[in-house]
Amino acid sequence: MVLNAPRGRGFLLPCLFALVFFSLYPGEAQETEDDFLDAEFSFTEDEGLTITGTRETTQQIRTIGREEIEALHAPDLPSLLEQALNIGSVRYGPYGSQADITIRGFDSERVAVLVNGVPAASPLSGDFDFSTVDVNSIEKIEVIYGGSDTTYNVSGAMGGVVNIVTLRENRQGRRIGGSISNTSAVPGKYYDGRGKKTKPQWQDLLDAQRLDFFASQKAGNFSLSAGWFGVRAANHYLVKNYHGMTRRKEHNEVWDTGFSASLAWNLPDHLRLIALGNIYYGDKNFPAAAVSNVFEHQRDVSSRENLMLEAPRIFSDSLSAEFSVSHGLQRLDHSASGEDSLHGIHTLQFINRWTWYPVEPLTVRAGGDYRYSRLDSTGIGTRDGQNGGVYVTAEYAPHKKFLVVSSVKVNFNGGKDMPFAAVPLPKFGLAFFAAEWLTVKNNYFRSFKFPDFEDLYWNQAGYYGNPDLKPEDAWGTDLGASLRFGDLFSMESTVYVQETDNSIHWSNSSGRWRPENTAKAVFFGWDSRVDFEIPVPFGPVKKIVPSVSYKFLLSYILTGSTGEHMGFAAGVRIPYAPVHTAGFSVELPWKTGSFLVSGSYTGFRYANYTPKANIRPLDPNFLLTATVNQKIGKNLSAFAVLRNILDQSYVSFDDYPMPGFTATVGLRLDFEM
Repeated sequence: MVLNAPRGRGFLLPCLFALVFFSLYPGEAQETEDDFLDAEFSFTEDEGLTITGTRETTQQIRTIGREEIEALHAPDLPSLLEQALNIGSVRYGPYGSQADITIRGFDSERVAVLVNGVPAASPLSGDFDFSTVDVNSIEKIEVIYGGSDTTYNVSGAMGGVVNIVTLRENRQGRRIGGSISNTSAVPGKYYDGRGKKTKPQWQDLLDAQRLDFFASQKAGNFSLSAGWFGVRAANHYLVKNYHGMTRRKEHNEVWDTGFSASLAWNLPDHLRLIALGNIYYGDKNFPAAAVSNVFEHQRDVSSRENLMLEAPRIFSDSLSAEFSVSHGLQRLDHSASGEDSLHGIHTLQFINRWTWYPVEPLTVRAGGDYRYSRLDSTGIGTRDGQNGGVYVTAEYAPHKKFLVVSSVKVNFNGGKDMPFAAVPLPKFGLAFFAAEWLTVKNNYFRSFKFPDFEDLYWNQAGYYGNPDLKPEDAWGTDLGASLRFGDLFSMESTVYVQETDNSIHWSNSSGRWRPENTAKAVFFGWDSRVDFEIPVPFGPVKKIVPSVSYKFLLSYILTGSTGEHMGFAAGVRIPYAPVHTAGFSVELPWKTGSFLVSGSYTGFRYANYTPKANIRPLDPNFLLTATVNQKIGKNLSAFAVLRNILDQSYVSFDDYPMPGFTATVGLRLDFEM
């Protein structure tokens, strides 16, 4: 199995945040005229600073806010994205296991994941370890679909961009609280490894526990937040093996914890200085197969520190800027079959973004980014690499009903151990605001992804890199329309086409896993979502909020790595890319709580392919979830979540069965002072 990104240590900045927080003088909060931490400023359209808002663009963008995040009580980030936005996920198992997301048929190696506007994907594997972000620390999530991103202009965004914002917009005063929860699996009789039928293990009713703590304070020009979480998950649940025998999942235990903090300081001349950081530690077991006594052990340690300076007005009222410097350390200590491997990586990133308003209908955005990576790995050796780019974007509104966006970014990649290349990435977008209730958007774009260290140089446990890999190159277009009639009804629908050359996929040949360039792949898709808000005179429930989403995707691998032509007639599909994906939710809110039921359908897909056909088909699955939230007094609330209510037996990743029915109950305390 190809390993996740390694993780490392970096405790200084978050620990400093904690010391500052608990020594902060609790003086009386003073409202100031230039308080740029207020939501009235931070979420205005014109300012549009990276971590606090998204301006009007030609792109398909969806956002999850803090209120929705708190109401769903998702165990991790992929589950949250799947339940809230029907974004596909591929998981190797329950909580703590490797999990990827998919957008428009592209996996997380081809989706640019940002934390507070800073790219956070691993230079080792190209993906992002979602378990390092505590769901309860997230203020909002922005998802930009497709490769047309001109909001952040980062590389590798072939399927889209996910920006995770952890900076809280605190109210004046102090807030403190926390939550505690327990997740129960259903005990039952099962056969152990010797084929002997055993009694139910009633301790599975206490299968996982989670504890959270958060605190924040805003006083004058300072705003500070801190949060901590700890999880113990046994991940024991009943599954059926290939012979139809009921077994109990074991050797998948997880202990993890994390701390995050943010500090925002309003400076003179409308400047704002922001410092953010987080630490994550995980101790995890991974079974080698569905039910196996052979397992791998992994210890993850990671940290991110980011210092940002926002200048809404610099030199003149028509110019604004943003500067960011960040550092990350990741370390992974992996043990499998008596063989240990250790992987550590440092990253240092610089980002500079400028916005200029020369005349009223024109906005010019320009900037650049640079990242240096240093890897020390038993599977690869000591390597370093550099990447980044510079861009300029012009947004022109010749009429209040039209917006034209033209952008070009030159991406570069290189270093001592990475092949050098510089590639221009043009993008063009149109938006037509036909009426208050109708908007039409159209984009044309090129996106690009360089091979990562793992693709090029991995050499361990039957997996071997390929130093001759070419970068992935994609061209695409999308056309979307959105309808909105107040809060009663809204609909968004987008069709898209994307063609990728030299797509990189790992395949098994003669017992050796190795990445190859699949010469050409094509994606045709349709993404649609409808939201309602229906007023009803039903006791304490004043409205019903239903939502329905559907995604259609046809993906074709047209030529193989050695140039053999397969064409559309062969029907060879991208692995883990279902044709049909659907979701729905119905929320019944009342003054002191809410009830939410949601379902997600993942259609038929394949786990792998050969040059002639797909292999390892995976059956469709339908997952049903119900969530109840209820306030008990002013400061206490209770919640309950029932997942996989129909107790579906299914796999997300081949040969790794997922949990059946589980129930989570918890309490949350929240004090404002």
